[in-house]
Amino acid sequence: MSQRASGTFEVKLTPVPLADTAAGPNLARMAIDKQFHGDLEGTSRGEMLSAGTSVKGSAGYVAIERVTGTLAGRSGTFVLQHSGTMTRGMPQLTITVVPDSGTGALEGIAGGMTIVIADGKHSYDFQYTLTDTP
Repeated sequence: MSQRASGTFEVKLTPVPLADTAAGPNLARMAIDKQFHGDLEGTSRGEMLSAGTSVKGSAGYVAIERVTGTLAGRSGTFVLQHSGTMTRGMPQLTITVVPDSGTGALEGIAGGMTIVIADGKHSYDFQYTLTDTP
């Protein structure tokens, strides 16, 4: 049965040098550091790669982050995979739990997350399923 978790988070993005130093100014790599609050309490660490274009409002990014925390009274870790594009200001974002990435009492977690950014504040809506055995 699908469950829902929601709350807020803070995120810190820190530039990291690209492996390909000749990649050009439109490519970037960032370290991700998040603090989750609400139904999911925890932290995450990960990396993001992004590409901008010469067209204002068009870009893309991919990211992987490992979440460590407590969800529905269960503690453990899981990995989120991001794939986002912006086409002339119109965003499209998919954030999915990597299959079989759950550990501890979060083993067997599956689902997807939506992020909302409003007035400079970040919030999440997480639709997920957990196996019956914690």
